Amino acid sequence: MANRGPSYGLSREVQEKIEQKYDPELESRLVNWIIVQCGEQIEHPPPGRQHFQTWLMDGTLLCKLINSLHPKGNEPIAKISESKMAFKQMEQISQFLKAAEIYGVRTTDIFQTVDLWEGKDMAAVQRTLMALGSLAVTKDDGCYKGDPSWFHRKAQQNRRGFSEEQLRQGQNVIGLQMGSNKGASQSAARVRLGTWVFV
Repeated sequence: MANRGPSYGLSREVQEKIEQKYDPELESRLVNWIIVQCGEQIEHPPPGRQHFQTWLMDGTLLCKLINSLHPKGNEPIAKISESKMAFKQMEQISQFLKAAEIYGVRTTDIFQTVDLWEGKDMAAVQRTLMALGSLAVTKDDGCYKGDPSWFHRKAQQNRRGFSEEQLRQGQNVIGLQMGSNKGASQSAARVRLGTWVFV
C-alpha cells in the first residue's frame, strides 16, 4: 500500500463515507466465489477490508478470475505475472479492468486502479466484482463456477419483432389511455374547452 499521511477535515469525512459503503458480508461471498471460480489452492484471506485489499492488490487473482470466465484457449489475459514491482501490479489490475469491460461490465461499475492498489475505495472494487459475477451467472455459458444464488441475474433484453401489417393495424387502434368518445357531442366538447354554448 502506498505511504499516505492521515487525512483531515473534509478529506477525512469523504474517506469515512467511502469506507462506510464497504460490506463485510459481501466481502466473504466474493472471496468464496473467487476461490471456487479460480479452482486452485488459493489461501483464504483473514476477514477485513485491508486484508481483502492486500489479497487482490497485485492483480494476479483478478486476472485468474477473468480468465476463468472464458473457455480454455480463449482467455483475455495471456500472461499473468506474480511480480512484486508496483507498476507491474497496477498494470495487471488495468488488464483485468479492460477485460471486465470487454466481458460486459458497464463502465460506471468499474473501479479505478488506485481504488484497489492504494485501498482508496474498496466498495467500488466490490461493486465491480458483483457486476462481474452477475454477468457470469446471467451468461450461463458453462464457465461460471460456484453457487448461482451468490449473484442476481441481470435482466435480459427481449426484443419484439412486428411485421409491417401488424404495425399498420396498430396505428388504427385507440388506446384506452387516450380516453373514449362515447356520449360525446359537439356542445360537450365546447364545454370541455371552456367555451359555454347556450342553445
